[in-house]
Amino acid sequence: MEIAAYALSGLVAAIHVYILVLEMFLWTTPRGRAAFGTTPEFAAQSRTLAGNQGLYNGFLAAGLIWGLIGRDPAVLTFFLACVIIAGLYGAATVSRRILYVQSVPAALALVFVLLSR
Repeated sequence: MEIAAYALSGLVAAIHVYILVLEMFLWTTPRGRAAFGTTPEFAAQSRTLAGNQGLYNGFLAAGLIWGLIGRDPAVLTFFLACVIIAGLYGAATVSRRILYVQSVPAALALVFVLLSR
């Protein structure tokens, strides 16, 4: 149970590092635009906003990595809950796809973290 909890939490952290890279560094590139379905014009206009979003995703990843390194279920629980809430909000306001990319993996990881206690 514990191995699955840490593996899934690591996967969620990796997803958020990837989102950080997309939003902070690749937002205006073809890869970044394809990931978020934006036009070159919109990407150029929203670059600063996307960088800010990327930074927040980096904080989520950092918190999960902190919990993994310290093997601390309380820290993992907090940051996984934050990811779930952020994903639910994103799914409700931006795209349902966010639910499946962020919230579902985080919820699965959270279940395993709670079961491994």
